[in-house]
Amino acid sequence: MTGSEPMVLAYPTLSEATRVWARIAALSFGGPAGQIAVMHRILVEEKRWLGDDRFLHALNFCMLLPGPEAQQLATYIGWLTHGVRGALVAGLLFIAPGVIAIMALSWIYAAFGDVGFVAGLFFGLKAAVLAIVVQAVVRVGKRALKNRAMRAIAAASFAAIFLFDAPFPAIVLAAALIGWAGAKAGLDAFRPGGGHGAVGKHHVADAQTLLGEEHIQTDGAADRGAFRAGFGALVLWLVPVAALWLLAPGSVFTDIAVFFSKLAVLTFGGAYAVLAWVAQEAVGTYGWLAPGEMLDGLGMAETTPGPLIMVLQFVGFMGAFREAGWAMPLLAGTMGGLLATWVTFAPCFAWIFLGAPWMERLRRNAALSAALGAVTAAVVGVILNLAIWFAVHVIWREVVTWQAGPLSLDLPVLGSIDWAAAALSALALVAVFRLRLGMATVLGGAAALGVALHVAGLA
Repeated sequence: MTGSEPMVLAYPTLSEATRVWARIAALSFGGPAGQIAVMHRILVEEKRWLGDDRFLHALNFCMLLPGPEAQQLATYIGWLTHGVRGALVAGLLFIAPGVIAIMALSWIYAAFGDVGFVAGLFFGLKAAVLAIVVQAVVRVGKRALKNRAMRAIAAASFAAIFLFDAPFPAIVLAAALIGWAGAKAGLDAFRPGGGHGAVGKHHVADAQTLLGEEHIQTDGAADRGAFRAGFGALVLWLVPVAALWLLAPGSVFTDIAVFFSKLAVLTFGGAYAVLAWVAQEAVGTYGWLAPGEMLDGLGMAETTPGPLIMVLQFVGFMGAFREAGWAMPLLAGTMGGLLATWVTFAPCFAWIFLGAPWMERLRRNAALSAALGAVTAAVVGVILNLAIWFAVHVIWREVVTWQAGPLSLDLPVLGSIDWAAAALSALALVAVFRLRLGMATVLGGAAALGVALHVAGLA
C-alpha cells in the first residue's frame, strides 16, 4: 500500500463493533497504560479504524478530563464510529468484566476473608501491588518531570499531602492554576514540549484508516445527539444522589453517593493518584476499611480486567456491608458497591458526550495543556505518597500518628516489622524492576507465595 493509494475499508456495523469492544474489554488488564496499548493494537494497527494522530488526538482530550482515561478513550472512539449508541456500547463493555469480577471477589472477601487460603492470597497480592505502585511513580515521573518547574511542583505536592494531609482536590487545583498562569506568562517550562510520538511500533497514517480527518463527526446532528446524551447522563447521575441526600441524610448510601460523586469530578491523574484521597477518607474519616483492606481491594482491581478505579466498587461494598446495619449485609454491600460504580462512571459518559464536539478547541488551548502538565507533575508527588503509605502498612504491623502543629506523619513502629511481608515486597520489586516480569506474572507469583507462606505459618 503506497501513500498515493487510499485504503478502502468496510465500515463496521454496530454488532461487529460490539464484538471488537468485547474483545478489548476482556483483554483490558494492566492499568491504563496496558489498556491504551491494547486499544491501539486492535483499533489502529489491526482494524485501522483510526490512525496514530487521531488516536493520540482522542487520548489527549481524555487526559484533560477527570476519570479513567482508558474507559473514556473507548467511549470517545465508540462515539466517533457509531455515535451515542457506539459510545454506550464501548464504554459499558469496557467496565462490565471488572464490575462482575470485583463484585464476585467482594462477596468472597466479605464472607471468607479470614479463611487461611484467602488471607494468604491477599497477603501476597499486597506485596505485588506495592511494587506496581512504585513502578508507577517511576514511569509517570520520567514522562512528567522534564524540567525544574515540574520537579518543584511534584516535590511540593508530595510535601503537602505527606506532611500536612492536604486534600487531593486542593493539590490538583493549585497545580492546574500554576500551569495555567505559567503558560499565560509565557514561561518556557510551561510551553508545549513536543508530541507523544506513536503509541505502537508501526505508525498508521490517518489517510489509510476508516476515520481520517474528513470522516470525524462534526455535523450539527451528531453534536446535538451528543449534547442530549450528555445531559441525560448528568440527570441519571445527579438525581439518585440528590434523592438519597434528601430522603436518607446520614445513611451510608448517601455518604457513598456523595463521596464518590466528588471523586468523579476530581479524579485527575488516574487511579493511583486518587487512591491516596480514597485511603485518606474511606479509612480515616468514614472507617469503611482498614489500611490493609484498601490494599486488598487494589489487588483485586489489578488482577481483573477493567479500569483500576474499579477498586471503588470494593470500597463501596465494604462500607455498606459494615455500616448499613441490615440483617442481610451482603445485599447491603452489593447495593453499596453498585452505587459507587454508578456515580463513578455515569459522569464519565457525561464528560465525553458534552465535551467531544469541542475536542479540537480544547486540545489546541495551550493554557489548558500547561495546566494538565502541571497536574501530571503534582500527581507524581501524590503517587509517591501513596507508595510510602502502602509500604508502611504492608511491611509493619503497627503504625502511629505523630503530630506537631500542622505536621502529621504516620510512622511505623520499627519493632513491629513483618519480615515475611518485607521479603515478599523485596522480591516483587526485584521482579518488576530487575527481571522486568509482566504484571500478571508478578501478581500471580506473589499470590502463590503468599498462600505458601500462610500454609507454612510464616504469614
